[in-house]
Amino acid sequence: MKYDFNSIKYFLENLLNIPSPTGNTNAIINFIKKELNSMNVSYSLTNKGALIVTLKGKNNDYQRTFSAHVDTLGAMVKSIKNNGALALVPLGGFTMSSIDGENCLIETIDGKTYTGTIHNIKPSVHISGQEAYDIKKVPENMEIILDEKVSSKSDTEALGINVGDFISFDTRTIITEKQFIKSRHLDDKASVAILLYVIKYLSENNILLPYTTNFFISNYEEVGHGAAASIPENTKEFISVDMGAPGLDQNSSEYAVCICAKDSSGPYDFELRKKLIQTCIKNNINYKIDIYPFYGSDASAALKAGYDIKAALIGPGVFSSHSYERTHMDAIINTLDLVIKYSME
Repeated sequence: MKYDFNSIKYFLENLLNIPSPTGNTNAIINFIKKELNSMNVSYSLTNKGALIVTLKGKNNDYQRTFSAHVDTLGAMVKSIKNNGALALVPLGGFTMSSIDGENCLIETIDGKTYTGTIHNIKPSVHISGQEAYDIKKVPENMEIILDEKVSSKSDTEALGINVGDFISFDTRTIITEKQFIKSRHLDDKASVAILLYVIKYLSENNILLPYTTNFFISNYEEVGHGAAASIPENTKEFISVDMGAPGLDQNSSEYAVCICAKDSSGPYDFELRKKLIQTCIKNNINYKIDIYPFYGSDASAALKAGYDIKAALIGPGVFSSHSYERTHMDAIINTLDLVIKYSME
């Protein structure tokens, strides 16, 4: 099968450059709705704001659901300091060192946006000396310096910035000539791009699937309840398309689709995992099996919510997860290939 690399990159670059910290995902959902409309593909929205596409298959009683999430790590304004800087509280699990020195965007409740830079409170060695090296990177020691002429709390409040405003991080998205993809939030926008392309491929080629297949684009995965509700009722197999985590002594790879045997929520369904592996072997898809001790997924959330499903977790290998991340187009293609081939079996 031949896949359109330009279309995949189009989805990927657009998704990565639309801010969507968990809890503030309307803009990116609207982008996906627009793309689906251009494909003449129907969809529905859940009350919580997740998006579902259903492609009818021969068997409507036994359905498969693939999920990916558009929400990302981010932060909120916790308070406005007396000097006009912003204190922040994180959304999702990441280290403060991973955002120290990062550019960011603050969006007010009425839609105004302001830029700034996240720093620890002692960023200069010329001022703080050894304390600049030793400072502990915790939220209490971090602040946002606005790109505005402010020097007091009242100056910042006059801009319309308030407690609870969302903060998103500059993604710094780069696709190199050798097809490495470097960006924040490849978790999980790489997989959303994959599922969008799968929908496009299957619908444009009028492929009749053996089982009705749903594509569930969740918007609260980073805080643990993305797929805890509204999964299509006939779902028997739920496959979360998220990411693999290569590094240290892990088995995952930036060039393969990674299949998770177990994460912090426990083992995934053995029979479903075996079927996915067999699909990889039969179609010469590069895959890796791995275990992630500090990881949860939409499939984990669905299981914890009590859904009676067979659950699996797959995804492209993403290095430096929850920081400035990297993957390779090979991992994207191998994951995409597995989703399409498995959907057709």
